[in-house]
Amino acid sequence: MRERFSRFGPASWLAIAFIAWVVTLASTRASVVSNRAPAVGIVTAARNSPQAAKPQAPAPTPKAGQPAPGGDTYIGETACADCHDKQKTGYFDSPHHRSTDPRTPAAKESCETCHGPGGKHQDDPVLNPIRDFNKLKPAEVTAICTTCHNKGEHTLWDGSQHESRGLTCTTCHSVHAFKSEQGQLKQKTQLEVCATCHRDKVSKVDRSGHMPVREGKMVCTTCHNTHGSTNTKMLRKGDSVAELCTSCHADKRGPYLWEHAPSRDGCVTCHDPHGSSNERMLVVKTPMLCQRCHVVTRHPSTIYDQALINTSVRVYARSCVTCHASIHGSNHPSGRWPSAPSLRRPHACR
Repeated sequence: MRERFSRFGPASWLAIAFIAWVVTLASTRASVVSNRAPAVGIVTAARNSPQAAKPQAPAPTPKAGQPAPGGDTYIGETACADCHDKQKTGYFDSPHHRSTDPRTPAAKESCETCHGPGGKHQDDPVLNPIRDFNKLKPAEVTAICTTCHNKGEHTLWDGSQHESRGLTCTTCHSVHAFKSEQGQLKQKTQLEVCATCHRDKVSKVDRSGHMPVREGKMVCTTCHNTHGSTNTKMLRKGDSVAELCTSCHADKRGPYLWEHAPSRDGCVTCHDPHGSSNERMLVVKTPMLCQRCHVVTRHPSTIYDQALINTSVRVYARSCVTCHASIHGSNHPSGRWPSAPSLRRPHACR
């Protein structure tokens, strides 16, 4: 034995000692992990316990036959549909009947979410009528609809122009008998709905000039938020008519070194956004449009009336804008006048 051990040199003994140290260290760590395992399991179980779960699961919605506020009971969607067959057809095909969406009436009490519990109504429909939206006051209808529709487009409904004039949700929308593909409107298109009140605006759409609404490129709500806005005329963007228009017509926005006052005051000074029989949707043809303001500036101040309409060259082609091309504003360093020398002299166009 001594001869066998004597064969190992100092390097061999160091290697054997290192291996023994590694084995001892590994066994020690394994024992520590095994001792901690129960504690970790306890903590995990505590975290997964129903008391510690956050957030808490929502309470189950009341089912048919369960009590409702006011001493009544819920009877369920099936019982309502057995009698109200006409209303059932429109409701089942509407977005309000998407039970997978937790925001819809179908995900809560279905028909009874808006019309109230129907237990007593089922027993005696005459003495216990359900909530009829056609007989409610506008404020009462609004209060029911805004329990869900109170964000996004509908945030500013309270105090809006339509709300202050006695309109409500059912004035334009229908839950059971809508005709439009979007918005559940009472008519097929937005234009038909708006025309019931705004006849003067809708009548301009069919004028001979270019009109994006008539061509199907825009609708009324492209510019207006019918549910309320902080802008004038219930406009969607900005704080003025000009800011809304320049949100699309960015090339007319400026800023300009020399501003044309009508552009700054508002685009509707010269243009009619609802329709016109003139080019570029102008309210009046040029040069009569320009002469509503420019009556004594360099050019003769004679109004282009019937006597001169067929004799003056300034009423043909593009009229005033033939020379004054930057009608919305100019950044020319020379000032308000065009750079051509002949146009800087008075009466050069004669």
